[in-house]
Amino acid sequence: MAGTVLLSAGGTGGHLFPAQALAQELAARGWRIHLATDPRAERFVSQFPAEQVHIIKSATFTGKSPLALGRTFARLAAGYLSARRVISAIRPDVAVGFGGYPTVPPLLAAAHKKVPTILHEQNAIMGRANRFLASRVKAIATGFELANKDSFSSAPVTVTGNPLREIAHKAARLAYDPPVAGGPFNLVVFGGSQGARFFSQCIPEALFRLSGDKKKRLNVTMQARPEDAEGVRAKMATLRIAATVEDFFADMPNRIAGAHLVICRSGASSVSELALIGRPGILVPLPGALDDDQGANAAVLEAVGGGVLVRQKDLTPERLAELLNAALEDPQSLANKAQCAKKAGVPDAAARLADMVEAYA
Repeated sequence: MAGTVLLSAGGTGGHLFPAQALAQELAARGWRIHLATDPRAERFVSQFPAEQVHIIKSATFTGKSPLALGRTFARLAAGYLSARRVISAIRPDVAVGFGGYPTVPPLLAAAHKKVPTILHEQNAIMGRANRFLASRVKAIATGFELANKDSFSSAPVTVTGNPLREIAHKAARLAYDPPVAGGPFNLVVFGGSQGARFFSQCIPEALFRLSGDKKKRLNVTMQARPEDAEGVRAKMATLRIAATVEDFFADMPNRIAGAHLVICRSGASSVSELALIGRPGILVPLPGALDDDQGANAAVLEAVGGGVLVRQKDLTPERLAELLNAALEDPQSLANKAQCAKKAGVPDAAARLADMVEAYA
């Protein structure tokens, strides 16, 4: 059975990419796709297979003053009314939310208009917006086993995995090729907009502590903020390390596939791509998050032997140099971690979630 599905996601890649992967799977099955999101999504939606993109007003609770709360509720109320009009116009058979506060108005409106509703939570800890919606939906799908699933809802929870972009699936076809003694060693480092600055400071200092022979082996691909990139390039040149440093890599899954070791934040998509592609990682959760969702994500991969979780406060240049020395000297350990990571991947996550959507439609 094919019909119309309304997908709703916050306007960041972390929420939109899994929604896009599901949209591609459902479109291939004959479904008509509509997307509800916020203005931040503009840079991503050109590749989204939707008949129409609906920009819905929303807001995040960022202040506790009566004025700030009033503004937030006003925007959410306006978004809710707008979402009701969209739902009346397109008459979806099912609505699926992917997290972020922009999903709240569309999912609430869908539930109130008796449209079957499903949530997908990408992280191992359910986020606040999804927790708010959890008691109002028919079912919940997750990227990982949830650490807090008993605290928010009686709706059935199914682990489907995180749907990933086609570029990641193509990259996953490349088998891991362990480094050879004395040979090139490909290191990939990325951290997103909130993580790149820490890595821009820590990575060069750690590489400085490696021996000259080990520096010569390195080929570094590294994400840095635009304002930091030139400084990182200069440090790499001083260290005589071959490095490609940019603020954004559109083909990051391909870069991961070519890596012997990855150092990164542990957002849901990053951990899921590491597992799907099968590469060993040093996972550094973003500090300061209210629910430590990235810590929970990293713990999943560490538990199966696919990576190492290191808190940012513990990742001194000295500690990172120790980890890099161990990796450079023990290719078999890297190969074992790559194999364990690969076993944790869920290549059919989009199909599993699409099956779930069709079951509830």
